[in-house]
Amino acid sequence: MTAPADVAFDLVDHHGRAVDAGSYRGEWLLVQFGFTSCRVVCPRTLTKLSAALAEIDPSAPLRPLYVSVDPERDTPEVMRAFLEANYPRFTGLTGTPEQVEAAKRAFRVFARRRPDPDDPDGYAVPHTAITYLVGPDGRLAHHWPDTADAATVAAGLAERVGHLTIG
Repeated sequence: MTAPADVAFDLVDHHGRAVDAGSYRGEWLLVQFGFTSCRVVCPRTLTKLSAALAEIDPSAPLRPLYVSVDPERDTPEVMRAFLEANYPRFTGLTGTPEQVEAAKRAFRVFARRRPDPDDPDGYAVPHTAITYLVGPDGRLAHHWPDTADAATVAAGLAERVGHLTIG
């Protein structure tokens, strides 16, 4: 499932600032949905995307965004600590449950809280694992399934965004 042609969101970044899709107009957005308490899939995906981003010049007009599907746990402070320690190129986005639901709808992302006795809080949030590329005009430009490797994502970014540094 892909996002609609024109995506919108109204959230809070990991510094506590209100942001929306217009806040990033003029930049390419690499958008991944997930949650900081994820033990396997999200860290693997963020590591892969970080490797792809390492192939792109940091001065490129590309903003990697990590949008929480777990706003109850993922406050701006939690997102900031998690991303700065592990995935510093990403900006974390979260918000109220209603704001996060609206962002999920805009990208057609499925996420549902379910019980998980192995999680300290007793739940996990399985979700859509697609990486979206939104163009500077705010329209969906491309997407990659979770099975795409770092080289594939980097090549796609270089083709669309440019600014390849290593090749």
